[in-house]
Amino acid sequence: MMPNTPDPILSSEASATKVMPWNVKVLGFTSLLNDTAGEMIYPLLPTFLITVLGGNKLTLGLIEGAAESVAGLLKLWSGGRSDQAGKRKVFVLFGYGMAVLTRPLIGLIIAPWQLFALRVTDRIGKGIRTAPRDALIADSTEPAMHGRAFGFHRSMDHLGAAIGPMIATVFLLIWPDSIRTLFCLTLVPGLMVLYVLVTKLREPVVEASPKEPLKLTLKPFDRPFKAYLLTLMVFTLGNSSDTFLLVRAGELGVPTAALPMLWCLFHIVKSLSNLYLGRAVDLFGARGFIIVGWMVYAAVYMGFGLATAAWHAWALFLCYAVFYGLTEPAEKSLVARLVGVQRKGLAYGWFNFAIGISTLPASMIFGAIYEYVGVIEAFSWGAAMAFVASLMLVFVVKPPVQTTQ
Repeated sequence: MMPNTPDPILSSEASATKVMPWNVKVLGFTSLLNDTAGEMIYPLLPTFLITVLGGNKLTLGLIEGAAESVAGLLKLWSGGRSDQAGKRKVFVLFGYGMAVLTRPLIGLIIAPWQLFALRVTDRIGKGIRTAPRDALIADSTEPAMHGRAFGFHRSMDHLGAAIGPMIATVFLLIWPDSIRTLFCLTLVPGLMVLYVLVTKLREPVVEASPKEPLKLTLKPFDRPFKAYLLTLMVFTLGNSSDTFLLVRAGELGVPTAALPMLWCLFHIVKSLSNLYLGRAVDLFGARGFIIVGWMVYAAVYMGFGLATAAWHAWALFLCYAVFYGLTEPAEKSLVARLVGVQRKGLAYGWFNFAIGISTLPASMIFGAIYEYVGVIEAFSWGAAMAFVASLMLVFVVKPPVQTTQ
């Protein structure tokens, strides 16, 4: 496996200017627009499913788990395929396009199975775009700025996820019985996403993999990366869909009309924590941030299980947002550190696959425990898996060798 050495031209240019690369800015703005559209409706989906379509918590777990697992499978293929093609942009554009066209159709459905079909289709688009997009960010950025770049991208993503609920709240205050119309209006920011990608995103120069059949294998990667994937899978088994936290907030007394604002505040904190902690990852290393983040996750989940009042939900959501800032830039930066300069797309494909393939059983297990056993037991399961994964990251995944930048 080739050592993780930076492109000298890219490295010298970025080091001299310390300016965020153009593609990272474009993809950040794209994520802002896309999540504005998606989060206009996401906090309302659990209530819409249960009260309008007639589903339950187990149905919610099945829908969200299946959607994310399908996405995980496709992230593996699309990442490797983008390496083979030596091109990333077409995968990013096609993936976002599927979400743009699928999301507004939720406003027209009348049954839980239709929501299942649309959520899976939406996540197919996410599966096609995610690994090539992450690889494109890594291709466009020198290694010494990976934490900052991924932190900026996730920050913009979460900022959009804060704006979306604001729009939803204002809309529903003015037109309280028009939730289906709100779903349909997500088409507007979605079309802006496609315009930005088509006109602004630049295809980076990437050396294509040898012209051979695509092999979705872990053979090109060393043991530390494989151990890291296993650790991610253990953590993800306890990391159910965040929609369950919205359900729990409602149970604790947060009004349905306030859920979009809770979700908005949650994403504002996620955005700020990603922006600032992403820079810290470059300074202090990714592994420690992941460990601390997973321990925060365990504490927050225990808190949700034991909470008894609405204000507990607000406080726990804010703490949970910090977990994202600690882990999101660090997890993706550690991928770049553990693998070589080639096959980044395949590496991010495996990273997302490991998470995605564990999401279906995670949400189904959590949903079943929540529905048929109890709330404390469900959240205790999530906390236990996070604690075990933290120990694995300490004792199983050895720190990567730091290269001279």
